[in-house]
Amino acid sequence: MNFVFFMPDQLRADALGCYGNPVASTPNHDRLAAEGSRFDQCHIQMPLCSPSRCCMMTGWYPHVQGHRTLRHLLGADDPSMLRYLKDAGYRVEVYGKNDVFDPAHARLATDCAAHKWGGFPERIFDRGDPGYYSFLYGPTPGGPENSMDWPNVQAGIDFLRSPRAKGQPFMLFLPLVMPHPPYSAPQPYHTMYRPEDVTVLPPREGDVPAFERLIRRYRGLDELDESFFRQVRAVYLGMVSYVDWMLGRLLDALDESGLADETTVIVSSDHGDFAGDYGLVEKHHSCFRDAMTRVPLIIRTPGAKAGHVGGEQVEQFDIMATVLELAEVQAQHTHFSQSLAGALQGAPGDPDRAVFGTGGYNATERHCFEGYHADDALWNPEHIYSPQTRQHQQHPESNCRTAMIRTRDWKLVYRLDETSELYDLRNDPHEMHNRYGEAALSDVRNELTERLLRRIIQTSDVVPHVESAREWPSR
Repeated sequence: MNFVFFMPDQLRADALGCYGNPVASTPNHDRLAAEGSRFDQCHIQMPLCSPSRCCMMTGWYPHVQGHRTLRHLLGADDPSMLRYLKDAGYRVEVYGKNDVFDPAHARLATDCAAHKWGGFPERIFDRGDPGYYSFLYGPTPGGPENSMDWPNVQAGIDFLRSPRAKGQPFMLFLPLVMPHPPYSAPQPYHTMYRPEDVTVLPPREGDVPAFERLIRRYRGLDELDESFFRQVRAVYLGMVSYVDWMLGRLLDALDESGLADETTVIVSSDHGDFAGDYGLVEKHHSCFRDAMTRVPLIIRTPGAKAGHVGGEQVEQFDIMATVLELAEVQAQHTHFSQSLAGALQGAPGDPDRAVFGTGGYNATERHCFEGYHADDALWNPEHIYSPQTRQHQQHPESNCRTAMIRTRDWKLVYRLDETSELYDLRNDPHEMHNRYGEAALSDVRNELTERLLRRIIQTSDVVPHVESAREWPSR
């Protein structure tokens, strides 16, 4: 069995046509879902690039081994899905942004790991303009084959057409940049959608975490109106349609290679994006709203049921156990990933399964905050992330440790030093009304809190496997 793993960055599930978006044009994602399985409620474990990818590769939550920041990547002592495949004789080719391996792990887990840069967009707002830190940029010049991502997708296509793809089983992993901000796409995708045809959720008021108000204030977003955020959403959807175009080119190359009948194709993402919802842009690493946590998971594998939709909740790191089962490779470490191989044949999932996430940092972990070093480039006021850096350093409570549990009906987000949240997902699917403090819901809150506590205790760390009795110390 071969694998092609196409992984856009910051792709919300609800930005795809096959996930119900009424205006999005994503025919290649839709085609893949029709030919394979689509998991409707797939949720990530932390809404930040590197921690989420470390979870996906290991089947661990962010708190298990300290992979909670952009800098604490998988090292030589860590297991990973790709490392298991390589050890089992797979050729592992990676083209795109890393955000998961340090150099030592990359040498152990890949045969080729490269990132080729394409074109970059330009800012359209001057310093002092409220839109300057909004991530809304002009179109990427040069057309569809001059984006940041296209050279890496082209490298993947070249691999599929090469003799290397036929010499041994392979994993082709394509971790893209888009639709991660800045909000920009090559034409005709940048202006593909009209702002008046899309909708965004309004800013929330009342008992909400302070980071929402802080993001708006530090980025100047509170000076922008709804029409501006609809424009952000329109460009974001254009980026998603451009990603879909690249996926189509990749799928065509796979068909042309003659390898499609022996190759599993996976599409997922590391987390979502506000994309104008709640008067916000980009992401926040301890926000566990569905806009951040719900991502697509589409898997097409030879011989599986076509058009299956899994409505039950799954966790994004289930990809690891699924790939290893399809590859007939056994993991050699304790993990919490659950294989979805049965679901690919149409088997039902667990309707009572909850999904979990953890994130954030204690005030004593200032080395985890952005801008920890005074000379960090992120302090430069011209840097798009400088408002976030100042917010992290000046309001450490907005980064506090956070844990989340989501069931079919309820979501609890518990924060140590900030406002906790409780949402009735049946009646408030957009999570507009925080009901954490309502006395009438104390039984719901207590049940979820206990279930969350049990999960954190179950997963608080892992003990290395002992391979032989000789490794036990003498008594």
